Amino acid sequence: MPLALFALTLAAFAIGTTEFVIVGLIPTISADLGVSLPSGGLLVSLYALGVAIGAPLLTAATGRVPRKALLVGLMALFTAGNLLAWLAPGYGALVAARIVTGLAHGVFFSVGSIIATGLVAQDKAARAIAMMFSGMTVAFVTGIPLGTFIGQHFGWRTTFLVVAAFGLVAMLGALLLVPARIAHTPPAPLRQQLRVLLQPRLLLVYAMTAVGYGGSLIAFTFLAPILQDMAGFRPDMVSLVLLAYGVSVAAGNVWGGRLADRKGPVPALKTIFLLLAAVLLVLTFTAPHPWLVLLTVLAWGAVAFGNVPGLQVYVVQQARAVAPQAVDVASGFNIAAFNLGVAGGSWAGSLVVGRLGLEHTPWIAALVTLAAYGLTVLSGRLDRQGRGQGATENQATPGVNAGA
Repeated sequence: MPLALFALTLAAFAIGTTEFVIVGLIPTISADLGVSLPSGGLLVSLYALGVAIGAPLLTAATGRVPRKALLVGLMALFTAGNLLAWLAPGYGALVAARIVTGLAHGVFFSVGSIIATGLVAQDKAARAIAMMFSGMTVAFVTGIPLGTFIGQHFGWRTTFLVVAAFGLVAMLGALLLVPARIAHTPPAPLRQQLRVLLQPRLLLVYAMTAVGYGGSLIAFTFLAPILQDMAGFRPDMVSLVLLAYGVSVAAGNVWGGRLADRKGPVPALKTIFLLLAAVLLVLTFTAPHPWLVLLTVLAWGAVAFGNVPGLQVYVVQQARAVAPQAVDVASGFNIAAFNLGVAGGSWAGSLVVGRLGLEHTPWIAALVTLAAYGLTVLSGRLDRQGRGQGATENQATPGVNAGA
């Protein structure tokens, strides 16, 4: 694999770390800035909203910019956003810094995928993309718990300074290692991209993604307060629990992908959503007990993001059926749906904490996840009906021709 791929992987690691490291730092930031836990949770949702909105708009707007120049510019914007967070004098400035960083995140993965495949032979394209996205997995296993540890011992601003340093190294790696000329097809105009949103079957999958992925965020956004305030863990122990959670997430992603390959995306998603809802419901009762909540968090990690491979595969399948000319665009909107789920889930979690209390986030997250299961059941039924109608039409056609 070319050295330039390592720069992309490092960038993905830095971006994955900065998105979710805030989860472990919400109690620290809230106490330091004098804001409530729900306000701290908005630092997750507003970042994700920046990703969801910025991705299609900025990807379309920068379609003709050379890929290397765009990648370097994105990592410069990402680094600047984290430096702004490091220097933020108050809550409002930190919110602005998070939104700026989210805009860079939104475009990076669509552009990075194109660059990764352009660096290798065609038969290694999938492996190159997998290597780049492995940076996100490593962020869950090491970056998020390490960033939480740094923030708790050296101040939360130091975490953003360290992430900015990773962004700077990735930017220099892109500048020195990525070839100047990388062939790419400019994306379709934004108006043409938005036509994908007129397809009801794709909208249903996007709803599955946003609700199924976002449901878990209602509780995950406030995992650190749950561990500290309800289970009684010391702040320095939270980073270790997040490390265990990250290892579980990495294993769950592999398991979820294999399950989707073996059973198909709809049966796999139904299984994962039911398991996730069950674990979140159990968390309601185990949260006050340190050892029980630790076991529950490990089980949670194993299923929390196992739905990602199945959802991505499923949206591509649906796009090939209803919008074959815009498969890439449809897949990109599913990434936006993931981040809308993050934004909506963390925002809903903030409302729950503010109005009902921290202890109510797990069971409400379970109910929302059950709604995603219902959407998946509905989508599977529509798939079967579509196949049945296709078979009927195929059987009827010879008869019509014969009669003619």
